[in-house]
Amino acid sequence: MSADTAEPSPAAARPPHFLEQIIEADLQAGRWGGRVHTRFPPEPNGYLHIGHAKSICLNFGLARTYGGRFNLRFDDTNPAKEEQEYVDSICRDVKWLGCDYDEGPQAGGLFFASNYFEQMYRWAEELVRKGKAYVCELSAEEVSAKRGTPQTPAISPFRDRPPDESLRLLRAMRAGAHPNGSMTLRARIDLASPNFNLRDPVMYRIVHEHHHNTGGDWCLYPMYDWAHGLEDSIEGITHSICTLEFENHRPLYDWFIDAINEGRGPDSEWGPRIHHPRQIEFARLNLTYTVMSKRFLLRLVREARVKGWDDPRMPTISGFRRRGYTPESIRAFCEDVGVTRQNSVIDVGRLENACREHLNRIAPRYMGVLRPLEVVIDNWPAGTVEQIACVNNPEDPGAGTRDVPFSGKLLIERDDFMESPPKKFFRLAPGAEVRLRYAYWIRCVSVEKDGAGNPVRLRCTYDPATRGGNDPPDGRKVKATIHWVSADHAREVEVRLFDRLFNAEQPGARTGDQFDDLNPSSLEVLRARVEPALAEAVNTARSDEPARVQFERLGYFATDPDSRPGAPIFNRIVTLKDLWVKEQKRG
Repeated sequence: MSADTAEPSPAAARPPHFLEQIIEADLQAGRWGGRVHTRFPPEPNGYLHIGHAKSICLNFGLARTYGGRFNLRFDDTNPAKEEQEYVDSICRDVKWLGCDYDEGPQAGGLFFASNYFEQMYRWAEELVRKGKAYVCELSAEEVSAKRGTPQTPAISPFRDRPPDESLRLLRAMRAGAHPNGSMTLRARIDLASPNFNLRDPVMYRIVHEHHHNTGGDWCLYPMYDWAHGLEDSIEGITHSICTLEFENHRPLYDWFIDAINEGRGPDSEWGPRIHHPRQIEFARLNLTYTVMSKRFLLRLVREARVKGWDDPRMPTISGFRRRGYTPESIRAFCEDVGVTRQNSVIDVGRLENACREHLNRIAPRYMGVLRPLEVVIDNWPAGTVEQIACVNNPEDPGAGTRDVPFSGKLLIERDDFMESPPKKFFRLAPGAEVRLRYAYWIRCVSVEKDGAGNPVRLRCTYDPATRGGNDPPDGRKVKATIHWVSADHAREVEVRLFDRLFNAEQPGARTGDQFDDLNPSSLEVLRARVEPALAEAVNTARSDEPARVQFERLGYFATDPDSRPGAPIFNRIVTLKDLWVKEQKRG
């Protein structure tokens, strides 16, 4: 979000949440010289999902509210799982959300943890020399087996290894002299701590893998808990905002920085004290009908259950962008759900409503028919085509109108006709009359069917006195308005109807396997018919953004990147909410 397009902070319109209260107290106390500097630190081992959007918007929003800075930093400390593709997608997603890290007043910059490897390694040697870290030769399985219980301490047979010996082994580990898993560097903290994260945690492990940023320069890689606070310190982060699962890691965050600062000062051999940020935790975003485990999402992609990370059914930011969601609606949703320390599950309908609310304001209206049923108006003047003025967006008076051709052969939605309707079905039926949107009233006279008894054509008449959808002079009423397109003028388009990827509110709760709750009907592809103005609008839309429109009475749609000139493909973003009920009440 650039300076000239930045939205006013919503914080001014509501009481401050607990993170804002903490920051305001820090500012009042003059902590960090009155600075606020936040960051978003993803690991590039997958595409970002909607849960990350909350963290991104929160960290950027705090920087914006308090005139601070916002960094995007890649926590790229695990080369076995990280790829440049993920780095590129994350950069794209963060900027698309409007949270710009390298341009504008909140720009803090783009950073990589791997660029700090040398500095972090020097601090590791310092802790070894201070007697606060040691090289351990237990395997990962052995460390786990010796972790103890809440009542019994862990066992670490190498923790009394002399610093000089550990330092020699650590340097050999860095030089590549030892295979994967043969040695680790561990912090010497407290084997009996009730917080198991403090029971001599691993700081470094050996990983002989190519790294996307440093290539083959390193085979010794820092663990997250060691690297996290040091990365924040190097960048001058003031408030290191994490999700609640890191609350038990906060003592470790503080311990590592305090251990480095121990004995430091203006005249110390270790050098000056390093910056100590403040870690604060908040509740992560959880949604119904949604799984946000990156490991699970990776399986969906690799097993071809979806068509890539940006499949519009995926909860990834790339998936939402391709489906047609707007960044404004995602930011509004993140603001709406708020910031707390209480874990909860948010109804995914709130996200869908946020999208509807934004699209309702900005999306132009068009008419399209997903499942066409032909209507022939028997008393329409042969060869006559009228141009009907249709409102582009009733929410935006300045959007104006467009002309839509109307003829004696139309297409309507198949669901708008029933041969034997129930009592409260007010749309088209034999002998029934409806209003055609912006056009005329028509009455169904007869039905033509195929050999299987399915309706294929309706024979109707129209009332010339109802042009524009007006009530006729005789005072009769109708209870429904339906949309239409002129059959001879309609353009054929592909439409992809996306439903939720899972058909259970809590995927996996029933059987323990989330795959059991995948929705087999999450995608339906149709050949629809749309009014010609829509096809023309798509041809003139920006190439870097989808054309987002409302198909009247059907939902909001966006053009898919697979579209080609003259052959648009529309993804349904969200359906309309209770529109049929509203029309019945209005009728």
